[in-house]
Amino acid sequence: MNRSDVRVGMVGYAFMGSAHSQAWRTVNRAFDLPVRARMVAVCGRDATAVGAAADRLGWERSETDWRAMVERDDIDLVDICVPGDLHAEIALAALSAGKHVLCEKPLANTVDEARAMVAAADAARKSGVRSMCGFNYRRVPALALMRDLVAAGRVGEIRHVRAAYLQDWIVDPQFPLVWRLRRETAGSGALGDIGAHIIDITQYVTGQRITGVSGLTETFVKERPLPASSSGLSAAASGATTGPVTVDDAALFLARLSGGAIATYEATRFATGRKNGMRIEINGSAGSLAFDLERLSELEFYDASRPAEEQGFTRILVTEPQHPYMAAWWPPGHLIGYEHSFTHQVRDLLEAIATGTDPQPSFSDGLGVQLVLDAVERSAAAEGAWTHVEKE
Repeated sequence: MNRSDVRVGMVGYAFMGSAHSQAWRTVNRAFDLPVRARMVAVCGRDATAVGAAADRLGWERSETDWRAMVERDDIDLVDICVPGDLHAEIALAALSAGKHVLCEKPLANTVDEARAMVAAADAARKSGVRSMCGFNYRRVPALALMRDLVAAGRVGEIRHVRAAYLQDWIVDPQFPLVWRLRRETAGSGALGDIGAHIIDITQYVTGQRITGVSGLTETFVKERPLPASSSGLSAAASGATTGPVTVDDAALFLARLSGGAIATYEATRFATGRKNGMRIEINGSAGSLAFDLERLSELEFYDASRPAEEQGFTRILVTEPQHPYMAAWWPPGHLIGYEHSFTHQVRDLLEAIATGTDPQPSFSDGLGVQLVLDAVERSAAAEGAWTHVEKE
């Protein structure tokens, strides 16, 4: 089978860049696709560091100017893995240049930026240019199965949603003021970084939109040591040794969904002992479903239609070839990991590009999450006042 190349250029090479690189390296080895990903160039500001990253991660070459990379004739797709303050600028330039775009979540730092990105994506689609927002957890097979079971009516009418994403990586007050703790680069804190995931997942799984919220945010450590060097914040340049944390450390909110369900959400970086704990539970009139990221290959299912003597949560080991994505991997019972969700993500994007269809989640879906984030922040600023989520 002759396959055409989709030539990829990626901006950013740290945590997310490494995860995305693994996906681009792996996708055509795991899945039989009509196109082939070619890792042409990775871009970063430090020539030495990005050159080393290109060698380590499997890219053909490196660049230090994302604008030049976007304009290259040998790049078909731009993958954006940098802080949120650059998402809109890079995506708009790439779409204008006729490049497909994969942009990490959250889509942007503001609603206005996200709306501009959606408008650009809609215009580019007319010329066959595709765009996707990178919510990788949609591609965890157990969560994809959860969505399928909800869509099939197996839990009946959805009544409750509860979702939590718990981390502890900044509990130490001496942890430095990295970019994720500054509003001008990150947009928001735990709310946008990990809260965005549970917002997207619950809307994806239930098929319902969050319509209103009552929110609370808190910043527990309000000053942190400046990093050795950090885009104009270095201690040597300013004479200061600490700087203000300008984002939330934790966010909690109540919500109503468009189908009538009620929901609770918690996103925090101060859950001491929790490294990357994400849990989603859906309760319906006919059953319940629960997922825990620390048991990534499992889904809990309670079927209320079973006889009383047989009722109880059933553990589904999501490793069968009939389960979403799993036919590409190992025999039943052999587990996959976090990195596979990114491989599944680019698999779906490449399939959409090859078939001329619109990949999901779209930039419009990313805007939908951005509008919820904005409503939570507005509610928290108004001491938890009930706040309607704007429509896209």
